[in-house]
Amino acid sequence: MLIITEAAITEMVGQYLWPLIRISAFFMAAPIFGTRMVSARVRVVLAISITLIVAPLIPDLPEFTGFNLPTMIVVIQEVIIGAAFGFVFQVVFHVFILTGQYIAMKMGLGFASMNDPANGVSVTIVSQFYMLVTTLLFLSINGHLILIQILVDSFSTLAVGNFLSLTDLYRIAELGNWMFGSALIISLPVLTALLVVNIAFGVMSRSAPQMNIFAVGFPITLLFGLMIMWVGFSALLPTFNAVIDEGMGFVQQLLLNRK
Repeated sequence: MLIITEAAITEMVGQYLWPLIRISAFFMAAPIFGTRMVSARVRVVLAISITLIVAPLIPDLPEFTGFNLPTMIVVIQEVIIGAAFGFVFQVVFHVFILTGQYIAMKMGLGFASMNDPANGVSVTIVSQFYMLVTTLLFLSINGHLILIQILVDSFSTLAVGNFLSLTDLYRIAELGNWMFGSALIISLPVLTALLVVNIAFGVMSRSAPQMNIFAVGFPITLLFGLMIMWVGFSALLPTFNAVIDEGMGFVQQLLLNRK
């Protein structure tokens, strides 16, 4: 006769509840999974499915003691950890969105914006183009599977009940520095070439004041910008690999520091 005790039920709840909280928070904040194009139902199904698979493999899970203050503290910690890992990769993706923003503003396409279905905000056409290319490249290298693997490995290096240190949280906040710097470095060749073009138009306007520099300069700047983007597009893949590796290395350092 099968006897189900209260202790057995409590142990089972804790075994699946703790991983579910971190995994769900990660899927809410991670790129691709956390976009508006992926419905909440799909994210819930993914979180539950991965939890059912990995929960029996996770060692040393704390016991679920009911909905009390210690339990709520652990829940908040797990939500922050999952959201922090997802936020790191969101910053990685926004490097390329910001790159497109820099280029579009210099080309004169800052006004040409469209609604981003992934985030629900208006971004420039160039940023949307870079975002689509980055997403396709990320999926082509199975980056979504790597994200899930890093998340599952985090339960071994950052066990449930432990939390990120203040130093780790400060390093995550400093990613904004890295995001703006990386975007500027990626867009710098295009910005430099367009600067030379604008300087040439400045010299032309001084030598021929009767020429309408705005009517002539805008289409030429736009064509030069598109041509320079096309020429430099071959360097996008190595740049993408370097940025993705740096982001994943950052997360791995956070986990390795907890060993």
